[in-house]
Amino acid sequence: MKKVINILPILAMVFVLGSCQQKDFPLVEVASSLIVKDNLYGNGDEGIGEENFHITDQSAWEELMDKINSVNTETDKFTETDIDFAKYEVIAVFDQIRPSSSYAIELFITDDTENINVEITKIIPPDGSIVSQVITQPYHIVKIDKQELDVKFN
Repeated sequence: MKKVINILPILAMVFVLGSCQQKDFPLVEVASSLIVKDNLYGNGDEGIGEENFHITDQSAWEELMDKINSVNTETDKFTETDIDFAKYEVIAVFDQIRPSSSYAIELFITDDTENINVEITKIIPPDGSIVSQVITQPYHIVKIDKQELDVKFN
């Protein structure tokens, strides 16, 4: 007796999978202005953990700057502190506390028409290349044009 394979479920699966459309939006690099890329030296006393911030208003910006300045006056290093939040928004990324000043963070920001995507690269020094043995916390803050999109950190 021959086995009969019911082809109807297979055809239905092919039809369903074939009709699914993948959203394929082009990634466009988002222009940003560097506000600061440096290290905090307060051994975590600033109260900022390994965190990412999408700041769209003055009060949140002032709150973050107050935390950043709580141990040392870091905002003196900023290229700007007065942000026009009607035109711009701020992306701020803080790494974990590190054992030396050789660590850093790089940001690559793109727009896929649905989200602003912030790719975070943590620069970790190779073994034996530690510059100084001081507790630091790398951070990177940029300003971008105002968007009406959600921000996703990766």
